[in-house]
Amino acid sequence: MVNLQAFTRWNSDLAKTVAAIGGDAFFNQLFSALADQVAHIYPQIWLYHRDLPPRILYHEIPADAVELQIDRYLEGPYREDPFYQISMNSPRSSIYKLGRLTGNTFEDSGYFRNYYGGTGTCDEITFLTRLDDGSVVNFCIMRKASDTPFSDEDYDLLYSVSEIVASLIQSHCHRDDFASTNLLQPGLDAQIDIAFKSFGSDFVSPREREVLELMLRGYGADTSAERLSISLETVRRHRKSLYKKLDVSCQADLFALFINTMPYIASAQGGDPLSVYMQ
Repeated sequence: MVNLQAFTRWNSDLAKTVAAIGGDAFFNQLFSALADQVAHIYPQIWLYHRDLPPRILYHEIPADAVELQIDRYLEGPYREDPFYQISMNSPRSSIYKLGRLTGNTFEDSGYFRNYYGGTGTCDEITFLTRLDDGSVVNFCIMRKASDTPFSDEDYDLLYSVSEIVASLIQSHCHRDDFASTNLLQPGLDAQIDIAFKSFGSDFVSPREREVLELMLRGYGADTSAERLSISLETVRRHRKSLYKKLDVSCQADLFALFINTMPYIASAQGGDPLSVYMQ
């Protein structure tokens, strides 16, 4: 039997979400609409692209959890994230549940041991929306480790609205202001490798530039130290210096700055696109 009260609430929330398309309140409103249906924590929106670092578009993560949930994730674990991997490999569905995607082997994975096990969460559901430039919007909700995972009923309910959610996100992301700020422009992806090698070169030392490139490519401090044949402490010292010289406070800010320079790669003519961006 249809729960008329819940159905009415969903229709009201949906109308508010449609009205918010293109505005700053869109993602918050969409999360609120889903929260009225299924309880969750740590809602967040990620933009994934095969050739660029992930970009956090929106989140409601408490300040004391941002370092682990976002900064630590961007240091390399995202490459092992089952949701990131399915996003980069032509997802067949618009919604996935972590437990169903990973099966019974998740806690034995390096991703769980090195990252996920310390996040304080026990389950996730994500809505995936593929955009015209090949990017994928990952719209994610979680459950605390102290709570129960999402039930089959929770998943079935969210599955029933997943196409609506995907359509709403598509409509929001097709707005010109969103596309110009967050998406790759036509032909730009061919120049991304140049950007990895040149970004920040006018502001940092040659060794710091090497560390910076590995950071942008998603390698953690341990892997960077191994690839550059230097100590882990030296890598950390270079990273701290990079943040200061580039006037950013964390990995997420660094990635955002890098992506913001993408439209200036051509005009930099092989030089540092950050210098052109800063003019």
